Amino acid sequence: MSSLVTDTRVVFSRELRPVIRDPFSVIFSMVQPLFFLALFAPLLPGEESLQWFVPGIIVMSCLFGSSMTGSNLLFEMQTGSHERMLVTPLRRPALLIGRALKEIVPMIAQAALIVAVCIPFGFELHLPGTLIGLGILAGFCIGLGALSYTLALAAKNKEWLFWTVQQTLLFPLLLLAGVLLPIDNGPGWLQALSRANPMTYVVDAERALFAGDIWGRHTAEGLIAAVLVAALGLLVGVRAMQRSD
Repeated sequence: MSSLVTDTRVVFSRELRPVIRDPFSVIFSMVQPLFFLALFAPLLPGEESLQWFVPGIIVMSCLFGSSMTGSNLLFEMQTGSHERMLVTPLRRPALLIGRALKEIVPMIAQAALIVAVCIPFGFELHLPGTLIGLGILAGFCIGLGALSYTLALAAKNKEWLFWTVQQTLLFPLLLLAGVLLPIDNGPGWLQALSRANPMTYVVDAERALFAGDIWGRHTAEGLIAAVLVAALGLLVGVRAMQRSD
């Protein structure tokens, strides 16, 4: 176990280094969420629209960023860097876990920037709930990142397959979670699909926590959903990495 932790730390540091050297990549991945924030928020009724919308945009930023990280692994496989990593003494589970853990750092940076941008426009920050919300979102990021790397391993030498699956799943997950528009009054089939989407519970939890409601039902449901996504992502990701050649 100590060797796995050490190897995970090595991989985590390796993956984080390019982000630190080029922080613009974190800002660039926020362009789309910020456009949604600028164009959709003014259309929402009520003075508390930002309190409802901003947490969803933060989850959107997490989804966009984490789901695309598998492209980095695709590039490493194309250049031979991944194969060189496989023959090192590093444990193969660490190659996946370290990469997945790295997703937490850009997520926190993006969330902080989005909140900082929105505070002058009337967004009210509830720090304890926000910190708990970021903790839940960290688990969700780990799961999404691990699933993205798993998809990259499955799409080896077929880059088009990675982007096709990623783009096909991205917006249904986003829309069914009610990030942009509430779906409480939608048809029954739409609400059923929304309840089957784990991201729905994460979004609801973030909205409750960012509003200062720490002990509500949504917090527990969001935590469970994030843990399940993280467990699933790490499970299938580690198995895929162990079978990688």
